[in-house]
Amino acid sequence: MDFNPLKIGNLKASIPIIQGGMGIGVSLSGLASAVAANGGIGIISAAQPGFNEADFEKNSLAANLRALKRHIKEALLKAKGGIIGVNIMCAMNDYEDLVKTSIEAGAQLIISGAGLPTTLPKLCQGHDVKIAPIVSSNKAASIILKLWDRNFGVTADAVIVESPEAGGHLGFKVDDIEKHTKTSFDEELINIINTVKTYEEKFNKDIPVIAAGGVYTGDDISRVLKLGASGVQMATRFVATEECDAHINYKNAYINCSKDDIVIVKSPVGLPGRAIKNKFVERTFLGNIKVDKCYRCISKCNPAVTPYCISRALINAVQGDVDNGLLFCGTNAYKADKIVSVKELMEELVSQLKDS
Repeated sequence: MDFNPLKIGNLKASIPIIQGGMGIGVSLSGLASAVAANGGIGIISAAQPGFNEADFEKNSLAANLRALKRHIKEALLKAKGGIIGVNIMCAMNDYEDLVKTSIEAGAQLIISGAGLPTTLPKLCQGHDVKIAPIVSSNKAASIILKLWDRNFGVTADAVIVESPEAGGHLGFKVDDIEKHTKTSFDEELINIINTVKTYEEKFNKDIPVIAAGGVYTGDDISRVLKLGASGVQMATRFVATEECDAHINYKNAYINCSKDDIVIVKSPVGLPGRAIKNKFVERTFLGNIKVDKCYRCISKCNPAVTPYCISRALINAVQGDVDNGLLFCGTNAYKADKIVSVKELMEELVSQLKDS
């Protein structure tokens, strides 16, 4: 099929693909800049980007803000004029500082989920940065758009709709994940597109709706574009690339896993998550894992009762200690069979999309 560029306000990506933000450290400047340079939109995760900084253990906030600013600036330099954004979870303790730092560093787009980003427009007021909430239902889309309109007199620049097939934290109850079908997601996507149209008319602007979760091939992209989406967000597919910022052991875990290895896990954030079953995940099923240090990453996390430290688990994974780490992934991670360059992947997806 023929397809249009993805336009978010005055930003235009020639290929309608947003690379999903993956923390901790899986999508930093290396991956994001490669995606942006090859026609998509590259996204840096603001979840503990300073994990490799010398002072991270003593002052994680300072390390994170410094690293986030550096990665945004480096990505913009390498992106060859492409678009660089940041994914910032609402559930993070230092949400406001991370948003402000992203703006100061020159991020062109802020994507925010893991809760409803009710204060995002206020934090971005007066700055030319685009804002996009991640929602998992028409109800959530209606609530956040109504709040932004009523409280700040603005609306979203894009809306990302995530299905239960996504990786990492999921905005669904376990029962909803188990009952999910592509048909039910398609219906929800169409409902959200119709809800967004009301705000397009009110604010006289285009608001692209982006489909996310379970998007793996050009045919998958074609399917949601035909439903009325303006583009897709893909994360899992970009892990098995040369430019992905994760350790090679992390990438190989995707390549070596089977469909049965992909499971739903309990997260300290209070949401279910999808990950690759490994020794660490098996230990979480058996009971609590002692938390020796709190990194204050998630506002709802209580170290005294949390089943494990999600920051430490994700840091272990991205540094290559996959047996003691949490390997978030989407439902299609088992399909990865080799590591390719981002350029090769984007060319493959575009070819498939054109042939669909």
